Amino acid sequence: MEKPWIKHYAKGTPKEIDIPGISIPQILSETVEKYSDHTAITFFNQTYTYTQLDKMIKNVASSLSNIGVAKGDTVALMLPNCPQYPISYYAALMCGATIVQINPMYKSSELLHVLNDSGAEVIIVLESLLPRIEEVKDATLISTIIPVSIESDCKFNDYLKDKGLPIPTVDINPMEDIAVLQYTGGTTGRSKGAMLSHYNLVANIVQSYATSQVKINKGEERVLTITPLFHVYGMTSCMNLTFYIGGNLILVPRFDVKETVNVIEQTKPTIFPGVPTMYIALLNYYKERKFDLSCLKTCSSGSAPLPVEVIQTFNKTSGSIVAEGYGLSEASPTTHRNPIVGIQKPGSVGIPILNTDAKIVDSVTGGEALAVGEVGELVVKGPQIMKGYWNMPEETNQVLRHGWLYTGDLAKIDEDGYFYIVGRKKEMIIASGYNVYPVEIEDVIYTHPKVLEAAVIGVPDKYRGETAKAVVALKEKEHLTEEELILFCREKLAAYKVPHSVEFVDEFPKTSVGKILKRKLLEQFNT
Repeated sequence: MEKPWIKHYAKGTPKEIDIPGISIPQILSETVEKYSDHTAITFFNQTYTYTQLDKMIKNVASSLSNIGVAKGDTVALMLPNCPQYPISYYAALMCGATIVQINPMYKSSELLHVLNDSGAEVIIVLESLLPRIEEVKDATLISTIIPVSIESDCKFNDYLKDKGLPIPTVDINPMEDIAVLQYTGGTTGRSKGAMLSHYNLVANIVQSYATSQVKINKGEERVLTITPLFHVYGMTSCMNLTFYIGGNLILVPRFDVKETVNVIEQTKPTIFPGVPTMYIALLNYYKERKFDLSCLKTCSSGSAPLPVEVIQTFNKTSGSIVAEGYGLSEASPTTHRNPIVGIQKPGSVGIPILNTDAKIVDSVTGGEALAVGEVGELVVKGPQIMKGYWNMPEETNQVLRHGWLYTGDLAKIDEDGYFYIVGRKKEMIIASGYNVYPVEIEDVIYTHPKVLEAAVIGVPDKYRGETAKAVVALKEKEHLTEEELILFCREKLAAYKVPHSVEFVDEFPKTSVGKILKRKLLEQFNT
């Protein structure tokens, strides 16, 4: 198949690169040798060199091994962006364990599903979140809870103190061994664990570097890391890539625009992997108080479409380039990126990164590639594509066919090989960079005693990109306000999943077999 995008790779970039057959911990070990005295992590007023980071990781790995964590075990992480995240992540991988990354905003039902589906027995969790874990513990396989504090210098509890224990030595098969179970959602909206091997993750690290190396100087970059590390985009484009290039991982626990500006002014980051809501908020704040963004050399945007006007305004304001791209959990995640040097096409997710193939196929049959400009399903192939879904062979066979990953996203390609996402076969909503699955919200709404029927759709939002809107029919003679239902949802769902608006209807448009026609609801309320 012709690959018209290759001619748009930056000058000096090879058509393909070799993917090293090593593990994620080996990536870090090589960096520690090269950049031992360089700053690896900045967290507010704390800094750690690569030598210090390496020592802390090995201490924690030794302690984890001492309490029985071994190859094939599953360790869950439920932490915000803080030094303990990469320390725990790399330590568990050194033991040969598989990481399960959990959103700290998850509520009980969400936690139960991920913990039970993954079979995790150990969880490393922020101290303030302990009550949530205790609430569900007895209904899971969790036997060891390790709380950590971010209030002091990389504090772990007594489980993980430096006890002078031997460092575990584990034989990891990069091609076969699963490094991360990254939970996502499929066409049904049910959360699935994408099995990402060490090879998958290493591939996406070196692919991402090779795509951007014309602007990256190893050992010198400072990466502003606000995108959550539990998100596949933050894991690869921030944490793993930064450690691969010997950069400084500037960790920020949550996005607050004023705090972010302060961090930018103090640390002068050179790279910023962000999501649309961050760029929008920074530009709005810039109107109130001018601040200097000239330190930024490259920026990337993922997780959701970035409005063209935002890209153009941010580029002009900062003097850098926001290279919009595309990826998904099943691809570790990056598959496409607008070139940092060369032609950027606003509105496009760019071209396939090195060692990645992509095409548009008929969205019904999944057959042969469609012509330029025709809309169909985007399918991708490359070394970063997952092994499959954890314990879900049927779903795996649906999305992995003949080496191609069927993304479920509708797209088109132009004559230069640039891809454009135009819609989604899935009903997934992306709000502020987070995946929101309507069925999860609907399940909660249906538990309200006054609700007869409910459907959730995604509607445009200037700040969040998209947001959830609930359409509800009440039981006869019942009364419920929008505020009451939103409060009900807020008590049972993570904040980003809570509907921002509610529309009450007398009845729903339905098919002949009684299925609610969401397409009709979108036509009526998607404004």
